[in-house]
Amino acid sequence: MKFTLSWLKQHLETDAPLDVITDKLTALGLEVEGVEDTGKALAPFVIAKVLSAEKHPNADKLRVAMVDTGAGEPVQVVCGAPNCRAGITVVFASPGAVIPATGDTLKVGAIRGVESRGMLCSERELNLSEEHNGIIELPEDAPVGTGFAAWRKLDDAVIEISLTPDRVDCAGVHGIARDLAAAGVGTLKPLDTTPVPGAFPAPVKVVLETAACPQFAARVVRGVRNGPSPQWLQDKLTAVGLRPISALVDITNLMTLDQVRPLHVFDAAKVQGDLTVRESRPGETLLALNGKEYTLPAGLTVIADASGAVLSLGGVMGGETTGVSETTTELIIEAALFEPAKVAETGRALQIDSDARYRFERGVDPASVVSGIEQATRLVLDLCGGEAGEVFVAGAEPAWKRPLTLRPARVANLGGVDVPEPDQVRILAALGFDVAQKDGLIHATPPSWRADVHAEADLVEEVLRIHGFDAIPTTSLPRDEGLPKVAVTAKQRRTATVRRLLAGRGMLEAITWSFLAPETAKLFGGAPDELALLNPISADLAIMRPSVLANLAAAVGRNAARGYPDLALFEVGPAFRDGTEKGQDLVAAGVRAGLAVARHWAKGTRPVDAFDAKADAIAALEAAGAPTANLVVSTDAPGWYHPGRSGCLRLGPTVLAHFGELHPAVLEALDLTGPLVAFEVFLDVIPQPKKKGGTEKPKLELSAFQPISRDFAFVVGKDVEADRLVRAAKGADKALITGVQLFDVYQGPGVDAGFKSVALSVTLQPVDKTLTDAEIEAAAAKVVAAVTKATGAVLRG
Repeated sequence: MKFTLSWLKQHLETDAPLDVITDKLTALGLEVEGVEDTGKALAPFVIAKVLSAEKHPNADKLRVAMVDTGAGEPVQVVCGAPNCRAGITVVFASPGAVIPATGDTLKVGAIRGVESRGMLCSERELNLSEEHNGIIELPEDAPVGTGFAAWRKLDDAVIEISLTPDRVDCAGVHGIARDLAAAGVGTLKPLDTTPVPGAFPAPVKVVLETAACPQFAARVVRGVRNGPSPQWLQDKLTAVGLRPISALVDITNLMTLDQVRPLHVFDAAKVQGDLTVRESRPGETLLALNGKEYTLPAGLTVIADASGAVLSLGGVMGGETTGVSETTTELIIEAALFEPAKVAETGRALQIDSDARYRFERGVDPASVVSGIEQATRLVLDLCGGEAGEVFVAGAEPAWKRPLTLRPARVANLGGVDVPEPDQVRILAALGFDVAQKDGLIHATPPSWRADVHAEADLVEEVLRIHGFDAIPTTSLPRDEGLPKVAVTAKQRRTATVRRLLAGRGMLEAITWSFLAPETAKLFGGAPDELALLNPISADLAIMRPSVLANLAAAVGRNAARGYPDLALFEVGPAFRDGTEKGQDLVAAGVRAGLAVARHWAKGTRPVDAFDAKADAIAALEAAGAPTANLVVSTDAPGWYHPGRSGCLRLGPTVLAHFGELHPAVLEALDLTGPLVAFEVFLDVIPQPKKKGGTEKPKLELSAFQPISRDFAFVVGKDVEADRLVRAAKGADKALITGVQLFDVYQGPGVDAGFKSVALSVTLQPVDKTLTDAEIEAAAAKVVAAVTKATGAVLRG
């Protein structure tokens, strides 16, 4: 919500400086997001008069003007505007001035060999409008040498505040002034809602056929002249970012911003018969005021005439076919109430945002229909002339009174600050509440414009807000044993541990959407129809993701396109199998792309590979408490992984993780350049560690005897996984064997076709004595026997 300081002071009698007002607004909950001092930007520009304008000696379309700036000798300026001529009053910028539209600093220069010591400005160069066909021409009596901004009353601060959805009453300047007045920053000026007498009976009637419009008022005004709005009105709208259109349209915009009272005006000559407010029918169309044509679904709130044609979308936007123009002489002013939910439904269905929709879907004052049309009528008569007919009102003002009771002690109980009862009564009355005191209680009925106040706690908040939240004393929590400990579940603790672990491995945490495009979902196993969103925010975010990897891979692509190909990302978040609660998995997923070892003069580079992803997955599982010593590797990873460079980590039949390179077809579809490796760890299926007595770790037992390492080379079928040999060797003697390391795989001369040589290093750790040669040989025989039995491998000769 934007407004100017002078606009605010038209509703608020105050001498408070700008900084006091902005500080108080934020304290009231109307947070100031910014203050733009337009007068400061326009300070260097002064009013000047062109004394002469001669043709440039070296250019047909340029003029050499002598300009009186009111500061002494005339100044020579080269100007290319077609309306540059002697005798006109203009806006002049001297060297050193910064042009608002471009940010350029003006300098003395030579244009086609003629010196120019300044600039004559257009409206676009000063950010006043888009007009740039010529320089600004001011009235002849504009005082030469005077600052242009001050003379034009543009030296006004523009304040922008952020509104919470419940405070629609402050989506108008009068409502903001009311809050400030209640807080003691001036006196609120009353609105003039005196009815305008009707000169003739209402020629247009209104029929309500839908409960989505409880009240509708219409008034015909004849004999109007619709031209440009006066300068004061144009300046108001321009200052807050709206483009002035015509007097009639500008009046409706003024009422929206000033009173939170959206209106619409129809050209009566373009409307056939009476108006009907009804629901739209499938296939009806409307050419809206934004120039777009919309095909309407059934059930939207529309305004139609006797021909059945749709003229307007209720509470959202009017139609172009009945819009007012410079030829309009008779108009229909509309002021109505529309149900917030239906207005929101219309705006979302047609993707239309408007100032009217913003206010209606938050709840416009239900008592403002008749008073709003009276104020609008007075503005039309003042600015456009004509005579007004009687007001036709269809429907009735909905019931809005909600008597509430405030126990004065509740302010201190809930808010922590003791506000005297008389002050509570004064604050509520200043905010427009109907207040009475009886039997030690405060009976307060919220005003019609405060639809957000429903209970005693809301009254307490209003008192505290106006009294000042900064008056609430700061109280520290007691530091004793009575404070409850932080309640962290095992799942939350596990998730946090995995996050820290992956970050410690050099990966960056990402937070991506839980949605993606249906085409992308198909690359990662697809998703059932029940995961499609009914109202997606984008076509690229239309379905719940079946895998976290899809969005991480897309993030890698965006980084690579910006010059960062070597990247490691992870995310802990949900993946979805179906629409049920149990169809959601908590997954720790990560991707690595580019080089695992960067270029260095002392060592070679290495791209990432499947083993990097496997190491990440195992580390994450270990951090999550999985018994990694019992993990089994299988080669049945899902279809989005490379079939020969991927695998699953299993605990019995349960898959705990996937890892490997992404499938080349997936990379191609996502426009990614490999290598790109990834892992997915399913945190929900990892078994909780079993508690044994306490939470302390077991005592570290170190052996005093030297470990012994023995190497074995086995010949085995080439399709047998090396992991099977490693696990068989580990199980040969669990008391003595503490480690098995795979250090070589060989296929070639000396090994029969269809076979491979797998070399293992087995570590024997004696505990109570030094092993004899016989004991070592016995252990070696156990290893060979166990591997042979499990895999069919034979010891290589």
